[in-house]
Amino acid sequence: MFIDIAKIKLKAGKGGDGAVAWRREKYEPAGGPAGGDGGRGGNVIVMTDSGLHTLMDFRYKREYKAENGQKGMNKLKFGRDGEDIILKVPVGTLIRDANTKGVIYDLKENNMSVTVCKGGKGGLGNARFKTSTRQAPAFAQAGNIGEEREVILELKLLADVGLVGFPNVGKSTLLSIVTSATPKIANYHFTTLTPNLGVVKIGEGESFVIADIPGLIEGASEGIGLGDEFLKHVERTGILIHVLDISGSEYRDPVEDFYKINEELVKYNEKLGEKKQIIFANKMDMPGAEENLKKLKEKLGEKYEIIAGSCATTKNLDKLMKLTYNSLKEVDYKNHETYDEEHVEEITREEGIKVFKDNGEYFVEGPYIDKLIRSTNFDDYDSLKYFQENLRKNKVVEKLEKLGAEDGCSVFIGGYEFEFFE
Repeated sequence: MFIDIAKIKLKAGKGGDGAVAWRREKYEPAGGPAGGDGGRGGNVIVMTDSGLHTLMDFRYKREYKAENGQKGMNKLKFGRDGEDIILKVPVGTLIRDANTKGVIYDLKENNMSVTVCKGGKGGLGNARFKTSTRQAPAFAQAGNIGEEREVILELKLLADVGLVGFPNVGKSTLLSIVTSATPKIANYHFTTLTPNLGVVKIGEGESFVIADIPGLIEGASEGIGLGDEFLKHVERTGILIHVLDISGSEYRDPVEDFYKINEELVKYNEKLGEKKQIIFANKMDMPGAEENLKKLKEKLGEKYEIIAGSCATTKNLDKLMKLTYNSLKEVDYKNHETYDEEHVEEITREEGIKVFKDNGEYFVEGPYIDKLIRSTNFDDYDSLKYFQENLRKNKVVEKLEKLGAEDGCSVFIGGYEFEFFE
């Protein structure tokens, strides 16, 4: 099944906590602190794989978490780093921010990898807190929380040429003849329900990738039919081959069809109207084709190159492919840019420490406080002293006094209740 969009949640691993440990060696009765640092949390990495052509793997599983870092150990041993998680996606995948919808990364090369969420840093072991006045610290630092975010994966196929046109004009048949692709072919509308890719070989070392874009009808850009889902796959192409049923076998006017499809392309994105187009007048083997071809050339012959032929008899298909290959050399498209807006990361750093008063009670909160609480051993004098020193150093006591805190009143710090004193 072809899936070209998926919304997923990513979470990097938490850093391992530092260890509280002591030297227990023979002849060292008063061994000092020997707690090692915690390991780094695993990263969430997204990597492209040329063997993939769909986001099917992300259809059912929506949450991905990297491994947490291991806690520090005794004898000054560091904890093991958490394993990174690597998500494989097709080449041409965009990673969007789920909130702004802007593009964070555009993965348009094979084996391209990006770190979307970084793992948390490991905490320091108690050996790191030894000082001349604190010989036996019985506390260690907690590891940092890993980054997490919700993203949208969106696949936009990378192809040199895109086949566009109304349903049942012969696009799938054309693709099956000029490439080794095997799309479903039948004489009714919407036979093709997903984009199909194939490689056209012109000669030794001369080839290009062609994509059949399904579901284009009048109103496609507004959600009618299937076209709105697949118009995005036209963006990265260099040239469009516009396939027309020149015989008018379904009582349609080929010239009107041409204008209607182009109108949908421009409605979707104005820049699509700037792409070079080659018109392939298909079904020349059917009655009425010659008369309609004459009208087509009168209306569009000066602006567009028109190749008249037939998929049924393969007439002029080689000529069409050679013209397309030569035209590709004149078009600068290999960077495969899209027309999407980039995601702008808002630098809204959460305040490390928030001191406030609510309904007559005093509160101290924030990421720094959460980590400080997790790093504190409240049964140890040195650890408690270190905790108080950090509060004073960060002017928490001063801010509480400004808010009116007095000796004996309760202060809630990171979910714990403390008695305030100067």
